[in-house]
Amino acid sequence: MIYKVYYQETKERNPKREQTQSLYVEADNEEMVHNLLRDNTPYNVEYIQLLEGSHLEYEKENADFKLAEF
Repeated sequence: MIYKVYYQETKERNPKREQTQSLYVEADNEEMVHNLLRDNTPYNVEYIQLLEGSHLEYEKENADFKLAEF
């Protein structure tokens, strides 16, 4: 499954919507995504969204779609 992760680059500053970034991760479930990010990044995860069907196709065609590798 493909997940879109919204995050802030650091946990040390207060989150600001304007500084929210996103990346795409392939994992079996949401918990696995949390574990990957916790173990491999300093990111402050705001939201994890499962992408499927037409939403996934839209992201692949219209966003800077590239799966993150850890």
